[in-house]
Amino acid sequence: MRRRDVLAGALLGAGLPLLGGVRSARAEVQEVVVARQPSLGHLPLMIMEEQGLLRKHAAAKGLPGLGARFVTLAGGAAMNDALLSGSVQFVAGGVPPLVLLWSKTEGTGMAVKGVAAMNAMPLLMNTNADRIRSLGDFTDRDKIALPAVKVSVQAMFLQMAAEKELGEARRNDLDRLTVTLSHPDGMAALLAGQEISAHFTAAPIQELELRRPGIRTILNTFDVLGGPSTFNVVWASASFVEANPTVHAAFMAALEEAVASIAGDPQSAAQAYARLARDGSDVGLIASILASPQVAFTTTPQAILRYVDFMARTKAIRRGAKDWRELFFANVHGKPGS
Repeated sequence: MRRRDVLAGALLGAGLPLLGGVRSARAEVQEVVVARQPSLGHLPLMIMEEQGLLRKHAAAKGLPGLGARFVTLAGGAAMNDALLSGSVQFVAGGVPPLVLLWSKTEGTGMAVKGVAAMNAMPLLMNTNADRIRSLGDFTDRDKIALPAVKVSVQAMFLQMAAEKELGEARRNDLDRLTVTLSHPDGMAALLAGQEISAHFTAAPIQELELRRPGIRTILNTFDVLGGPSTFNVVWASASFVEANPTVHAAFMAALEEAVASIAGDPQSAAQAYARLARDGSDVGLIASILASPQVAFTTTPQAILRYVDFMARTKAIRRGAKDWRELFFANVHGKPGS
């Protein structure tokens, strides 16, 4: 059975219907499924779900009673499979999975584009080894934990950092040291101080690690890209957006409200994350992360072309882009993105 069929079956087994054929009187879907991942970067979607913002904005735009379901999936590959199968309508994750699917589907009937960014925040690689001060200090006895070998955003950033620090010829030198571990398992392994000497993760796991003596950061992705960059984006199929413009507009309005609420009341946002995520982080930790000058929740895409250029140059995608707007629907084209 194909992976997308397995995923569709899993969603149906969880009570999540495959959509696309059911239409309202206004010829738009009556229900949508939104897929997210477990990390602080997905806080806007968590707020959207808890406060019913998608239903609220759909009703305001003339679509009362719109159903909205939120599911958690692990990784960009699962997100893309779910989207292509029609099991979900909006998916959220790191920038590389969007870039990859945009490149693969451009010009086809299954074209995919970005709806909006959700944040700009750095990813950190932490180490427990005092001898490791730079990427050049890693040896064959070291192991670097990250969410997925080769395909995660952390794996791509590791290659970008190696190229920048060690040279283009050594771009892939550290790949052999990487191992796949979930964020919580990677943290546990790093803190155990046995096989794993570094962990490349995301908020709030990276900040939880830094609370422990002897753990420090040796890589910040903002340094790799030379400035702030989008971490998480939302994307959807062009066919769905074209057939459901009101739902798309309602989703965007709901996302904007959720993002604005985080900026307007970060303490309440921190409380919401601690209450909903249940990942071991406390309100104080989340509030401190939200207060960081490097963390911003925004729908404006940032540094998208830097991702695209690297992926095109390394042949991960078949072509590049001249403007970040090529990867996004027109609803965000007026934003000061990059």
